[in-house]
Amino acid sequence: MQAPALREPSLKERGDRLRLARSEGVGPITYRRLMTRCGSASAALDALPGLARAGGRARPPVIPSPAAAAEEMEQAARLGAVLLFVDTPGYPELLGAMEDAPPVLAVQGDATALGRRAVAVVGSRNASANGRRIAETLARDIAAAGFAVVSGLARGIDAAAHLGALASGQTIACVAGGLDRPYPPEHAGLQARIAAEGGAVVAEATPGTAPLARHFPRRNRVIAGLSVGTLVVEAALRSGSLITARLALEAGREVFAVPGSPLDARCRGTNALLRDGAHLTETAADVLEPLAGQIEGPPRPAGLAEPPVMLSADELDRTRAQVLDLLGASPTSVDQLIRLCHAPTQAVMSVLLDLEIAGRVEALPGNRVVLLMDPRFQDGGREQNV
Repeated sequence: MQAPALREPSLKERGDRLRLARSEGVGPITYRRLMTRCGSASAALDALPGLARAGGRARPPVIPSPAAAAEEMEQAARLGAVLLFVDTPGYPELLGAMEDAPPVLAVQGDATALGRRAVAVVGSRNASANGRRIAETLARDIAAAGFAVVSGLARGIDAAAHLGALASGQTIACVAGGLDRPYPPEHAGLQARIAAEGGAVVAEATPGTAPLARHFPRRNRVIAGLSVGTLVVEAALRSGSLITARLALEAGREVFAVPGSPLDARCRGTNALLRDGAHLTETAADVLEPLAGQIEGPPRPAGLAEPPVMLSADELDRTRAQVLDLLGASPTSVDQLIRLCHAPTQAVMSVLLDLEIAGRVEALPGNRVVLLMDPRFQDGGREQNV
């Protein structure tokens, strides 16, 4: 069945979507579930307090005011950025196909660059001189072939990839903090150059957000999500670059790796990727050939247009008790929950959404959920864990 055409949201709806995305307890997966269940951001905002109560939360979640949303939109405009909302025109289709796609992106530069086929080039921050040279050459040749090159604006391989791509085409930088907090600070000029020379700089975080360590895995999923393939040049066995490669594989994208010396710890991650089946890459042709004729656009995540079903309070209460008994500290498949509960799918999904808003469970990619801290030890939500 053909997906419904995407519609450009009004100014009010953009504000409501931004408020919903920034509401307490609403992550990327929950945002989409709320939009599906309620039909609009305005209706979802109205429903949030009741959903939180149904999930066992004592106080309503904190919801930004319309004035706060208007201020964030004005901040973005002052930074020369536009805001793109998931499941609306202009949002990058490849990224939107990911289950945990960011509800909103702030984009400096040419936002249409996000619609181009792209290849991510990532790797070590403390890269060798040879690694940087290889990354720059590969990125330049990949960009010259018509692909945008995506990376994370970090030191080392990322910076080399951006510079190589700027020499022959477009590049996209994904940052972990707000657009007004360049990181590392010495790359402020590179960030400005990317935005000014036909590329794009992308942030999921609000302006003013510091690029803390916990933000980088989220940044990595945006890098992987924007790209049809991810190329890793020098990476240790425990590195953010390998996280990006794993996320690319989970999204059904291609993974490429440049081989390196077994004596260099910076190459052990890339060599491990090759052992696991990544495309061995020595020249840009090794990347371009597997991607020839690549996807126009992936299918959108399932379930975005499911009609709501009315369920009785007793049915929901029974299902809620079963779900809480079955969940634990390890992630559990939603499909498994549905089988074990012997309850209608809509009942389980409704209960899970209530519990997510209440801060009692967290939705994870791969259609999984995990039980959070016992709510008796919380002041109503995950932000108050002690």
